Amino acid sequence: MTTHERRQTVLDLLQKQPGLRVPEIAQALSVCEGTVRNDLNALETEGLLMRVHGGAVLRDQPRNFNASFNIRYNEHGPEKTSIARKAAELVQSGDSLLFDSSSTAYYLAQQLGDRQRLRVVTNGIDIARLLGQNSSNTVILIGGMMNPDGSSVTGLLSEQIIAELHIQKAFVSCSGFSVERGMTEVHFEEAQIKRKALESARQIFALVDASKLGQEDLTSFVRPLQITHLFTDAGLTEEWKARLQWANVPFTICEGETLPA
Repeated sequence: MTTHERRQTVLDLLQKQPGLRVPEIAQALSVCEGTVRNDLNALETEGLLMRVHGGAVLRDQPRNFNASFNIRYNEHGPEKTSIARKAAELVQSGDSLLFDSSSTAYYLAQQLGDRQRLRVVTNGIDIARLLGQNSSNTVILIGGMMNPDGSSVTGLLSEQIIAELHIQKAFVSCSGFSVERGMTEVHFEEAQIKRKALESARQIFALVDASKLGQEDLTSFVRPLQITHLFTDAGLTEEWKARLQWANVPFTICEGETLPA
């Protein structure tokens, strides 16, 4: 089997099973794990899959998204990838999770192909579709009115459902963050549903790339003291490190290297 044929076989295997670990692929192909890691790294460079801790998942192609979401998905992609990889370490099979409809939360969802039996609540249509591909997951798409861009739903129907839920871990992003107002959102309806949803969450994890720090939008939905932990990227300045420490917001700077298998 040539290198090209072997890598195509890897992609075929991932089409049949959303997430595979390195030892499983090595056994299926009768090659060493080092060869599998090299193949996965090469396929990730080509944009065909995404490395996750211990294995890989197929990368959803942005062309499947609506135009508005596609723009947000492609902004600061490397930074969102590093944030997603680190945040994914907090997710265990069987967890109950809340995701907002942000593109950063979608990057995180892409990292969870090898998790099983996740119970997921989201108002993000693309996230629900992605995580619903794993038949062991239970995915609740919060009902309500579809937003004009077609990427999420909001409204009073969503709030009625959320009030009865108990979420272990919530992962949310924002359009702006300040130490005075916390996480802010440009769309009032989106902020309203996030605020209500987070009332049901035991822990709140903020996924905020450094470009959003210092930006303030229309309305706040999470105050700094509500944040369990904030994940950002290597663009975090010394000034902002000091500000987050002053505001008592625990944070992790996520580097861009690939996690070891």
